[in-house]
Amino acid sequence: MHERLDGTLAEFVQAQRVFFVATAPLADDGHVNLSPKGHDTFAVVDPQTVAYLDLTGSGVETIAHLRENGRITICFIAFEGPPRIVRLYDRGTVVLPEEPSFAGLRARFGSFDGVRSVIRVALTRVAESCGYGVPRYRWEADRTQLGEWARAKGVDGVARYRSQNNRVSLDGLPGLEAGGDE
Repeated sequence: MHERLDGTLAEFVQAQRVFFVATAPLADDGHVNLSPKGHDTFAVVDPQTVAYLDLTGSGVETIAHLRENGRITICFIAFEGPPRIVRLYDRGTVVLPEEPSFAGLRARFGSFDGVRSVIRVALTRVAESCGYGVPRYRWEADRTQLGEWARAKGVDGVARYRSQNNRVSLDGLPGLEAGGDE
């Protein structure tokens, strides 16, 4: 266990091509959400804060769960090189394009179409484990479909899509208000 993310731990998580985000609603019968992320959308802000760029998707579970209770876990797995798993725990917040802190966080990432928000996480626990049971895989390339989809829809089309698909979670929790791209 670690209280902060620095040194080789920070280097490890920033070098991974994929990470997983887990959240859950408070309701006992709610759905636990686990979302894979990629495209170089993760950043270490400081040893106790991380952020990732949230791109438009078919669901809005992470945003809805964070707004309800803030609980989040982010998991990184070494698919290449020495076996290693790092989990980041604690409270996440949704930072929307119209919020003052958005621009500074957004500047940490490259150019992406279809940006919904930045998810910022205040860490209180960093756990590291061996990863001996994780198979080896080799990265080939990022998929291009999400960016192509957002560019084809355009800013107004993405806003309409969010309005239709990102207003509530699977469990009926509030997601996003109607709105355009960043």
